[in-house]
Amino acid sequence: MTDIHPSRFGLLLIGDEILNGRKQDAHLPAMIPRFAQRGLDISWVRMVTDDATLITETLSQTFAGPDIVFSFGGIGATPDDLTRQCAAAALGVDIVLHPEAEKEIRAQLGDRLNANHLRMGEFPVGSRIIPNPINRIPGFSLGRHHFLPGFPDMAWPMVEWVLDRDYADIQAPGRQVSQTLHLADTSEGPLIPLMETLLREFPDLRLACLPNAQGRHEVELSLRGEPDRVVQGMNRFRDMLRSVGS
Repeated sequence: MTDIHPSRFGLLLIGDEILNGRKQDAHLPAMIPRFAQRGLDISWVRMVTDDATLITETLSQTFAGPDIVFSFGGIGATPDDLTRQCAAAALGVDIVLHPEAEKEIRAQLGDRLNANHLRMGEFPVGSRIIPNPINRIPGFSLGRHHFLPGFPDMAWPMVEWVLDRDYADIQAPGRQVSQTLHLADTSEGPLIPLMETLLREFPDLRLACLPNAQGRHEVELSLRGEPDRVVQGMNRFRDMLRSVGS
């Protein structure tokens, strides 16, 4: 378990198939509700092609920061699976067969085991395994980074396991709520001074303003934050609207 729990979570999606359009990413839509159920937010997402230099550069940047990162893809045994090696290169450590991973792989494959299978248990020195409930081929954690297979049926329960094991102390179900106000016969422009005032008075709230996509004079304004503060902020915004309209 990590000693420091930063508040920001990021997702790293690795693979040519996402960026060339052969597959649509399924991880982000699946992660949003899983994080939300635990009172956690996803702050950023990066997509990276299967390029060793680019993956290593990206991981060097994220390892240097405080964020908790979940990386999906590239930890298999084929030549295009580069994530394990790139994580080791980013930290300047060796990659070795992890004894617990070897035990899991041998138990799963038995007489079918070969050297290629054991490659999937080679992790950067210092790694901790993430159990795989589907086929026992584990992922691995390294500091605040957690590396998972690209297959959704394997990766998603592994993310839940990490969240509930390593970050239970920062979970707060129901801590964050959203409230949305639909405004007719207006556009964003006249609302900007009101929104600026609101954010000065409620800097802890997240504000989102969306105009109507079909060009109608309608605006959807949302506030997100702790329940009491969202109610207070939305009431304040309604008061300002009434003041302007009077």
